[in-house]
Amino acid sequence: HGWLDSRFSFSFADYYDPAHMGFRALRVINDDRIAGGTGFPMHPHRDMEILTWVLSGAIEHLDSTGATHVLRPGEVQSMSAGRGITHSEYNPSRSEPLHFLQIWIQPRERGLTPGYTEWHTKPEQADAPKVLVISPDGRDGSATIHQDADIYRIRLKPGQTVTHKLKPGRGAWLHVADGALNLNGVLLATGDGASTEEPGTLTLTATKPTEAILFDLN
Repeated sequence: HGWLDSRFSFSFADYYDPAHMGFRALRVINDDRIAGGTGFPMHPHRDMEILTWVLSGAIEHLDSTGATHVLRPGEVQSMSAGRGITHSEYNPSRSEPLHFLQIWIQPRERGLTPGYTEWHTKPEQADAPKVLVISPDGRDGSATIHQDADIYRIRLKPGQTVTHKLKPGRGAWLHVADGALNLNGVLLATGDGASTEEPGTLTLTATKPTEAILFDLN
């Protein structure tokens, strides 16, 4: 769109693929790059949990509750649109591009009170291989979501490995935001996604500096 370069993991807007409509409660992962001084004007949402995950640059969030926030890399916002909210998202820099992920997850119930929480990287978490960023109960300093979903930031150096135990009845989706890794023998690179509903251990080994997002979903 000139000011916006967006890549979709699942069907969205004019892009439709019946084989990729979402995964469990996960409905949208959009990889967005926004030119300086531009962005999405005020628009409405309802009954959706909307995550803003900044990879580079900064994003300015304004909404109908009167809230104004600027998010930067290492900061994630979890907004519950609930029974209805209007918001805008802009790149406040005139020169620096913005790169972020827009993630939508369906809530466990409709008509919730709109609101949001944020997660900010603590110094001791900066290079941690696996950090809980979002959860339904806000444990370990995570932001909250109205869904049975645990969401982790994976950050690995080349050759570094991390594991995750997937319990029976749950599903995992991995999105590689940047870099490359091996997931249980499958090679994944920037923009790739992989899912499983088989319980057991997921083993992730980076082949280059990597940042990824791991969704553990009911």
